[in-house]
Amino acid sequence: MQTGTKPDETGVLIVGAGPTGLALAVDLARRGVSALAVEQAAGLFPGSRGKGLQPRTQEVFDDLGVIGAVVASGSPAPLNMVWRDGRRQGEYSMFGDVPEPSEARPYDRPWLLPQWRTAEILYDRLTGLGGRVAFGTALTGLSQDADGVTAELSTGARIRAAYLVGADGGRGTVRRTLGIGMTGETVDPAPVLVADVRIPSLDREHWHVFPGDDGGFGNEGHYGDYAAICPLPGTEDFQLVARFSEGEPDTSADGVRKTVAARTHLGADAVTEVRWASDFRPRAALADRFREGRVFLAGDAAHVHSPAGGQGLNTSVQDAYNLGWKLGQVLLYGADPALLDSYERERRPVAQEMLGLSTRIHRGQARRGEATRQLGLGYRGGPLAEGAAGALVAGDRAPDARLGGGTRVFDLLRGPHATLLAVGTEAPAVPAPFVRVHRIPPAEAYGTGLFLVRPDGYVGWAGTDPTGLAGYLARLGG
Repeated sequence: MQTGTKPDETGVLIVGAGPTGLALAVDLARRGVSALAVEQAAGLFPGSRGKGLQPRTQEVFDDLGVIGAVVASGSPAPLNMVWRDGRRQGEYSMFGDVPEPSEARPYDRPWLLPQWRTAEILYDRLTGLGGRVAFGTALTGLSQDADGVTAELSTGARIRAAYLVGADGGRGTVRRTLGIGMTGETVDPAPVLVADVRIPSLDREHWHVFPGDDGGFGNEGHYGDYAAICPLPGTEDFQLVARFSEGEPDTSADGVRKTVAARTHLGADAVTEVRWASDFRPRAALADRFREGRVFLAGDAAHVHSPAGGQGLNTSVQDAYNLGWKLGQVLLYGADPALLDSYERERRPVAQEMLGLSTRIHRGQARRGEATRQLGLGYRGGPLAEGAAGALVAGDRAPDARLGGGTRVFDLLRGPHATLLAVGTEAPAVPAPFVRVHRIPPAEAYGTGLFLVRPDGYVGWAGTDPTGLAGYLARLGG
């Protein structure tokens, strides 16, 4: 980046290099879209905060080429062990009965992975694709016109981009600079301490739960001053979470140790290391809009969740996944920029739904289960959903299926392209350069018919014959 009078140029400027910004940068890089991510911190986020990856996000990571590292670095959630007066009271599953993986849903259970490791995996993938992040670089101002966005950076550099995406969090600069409001509520007025700690004397086979003196830990929305200590897979660390109905959490190392000693049977010296600590108040909020001209909001910049439902990071990564291919179609294939209008129309209702779910779970009004896994989310009736065939309606998530010889439908979908699946029928010729065509035998999850699967794994168009397919592809630049 230069500091002269003429700004550097890029296709997309991404502000923020958390999981949202990194996922978007990876998606754009694999498409060949020129992009730059800037991050005001000196490096990647160091804490474990968003540690649960839902099945739908695992499918996204499969497509982005990082699922191998995610699986190798993480683990399923262990059973919870409840403690009282230094004695084990019994086990239970936080996630209830989790179904076994199936042919159509190969990832069907939450996967624990500390947020810092998720960011590392995405960053490694990005750099492997030739992408980069400018750390220690904050956005200080932006302006836009009909042709692009000019961003002013704390380094003195100026960047000219066709589009800018704010993935810089709930208190980020982009949304505030645009003057976009965020409407929400406090889910719980009590602050919560979260810390990454090392406790060698505590077993790593359980997610340890220490209800407060009043016994509260989410039962009917009653939490009390609990503590929970979860082993973080692939590390020697635990994540400590503790609620404070009175006073403020002390995030110093001594403060963290005192909290462990006060809330558990463990002594302060059982905590041999405090690696990271922070505090927050559970809140739910939704940006009034996700776009202003050529500037978009994604992730926490657009919606802030209670962590109770494990929806925040996952919904955020899926924002990036929805937006990335649409930017690619406009910048690489000349699709009408009106295609980008579908981002807010598709993602804002999903974010609103997931905010409500997270809040209900936090308050004990709903349980973790099918809805939290996010496999049922889709865009039926949305601006890019046309037709129906077999077992699917346009807007549905495209399921997986085994095709023989070790090949799966997900293998055909993986990559930045759209995919036309001719299931049990003849495949028409498709001249669009961004579409791959595959004729496959009938599959139970699909029935028979033609299914145009968008690059983000949702059925965009479906029919029993090609009528209407060309018109649909024209909307995508084909």
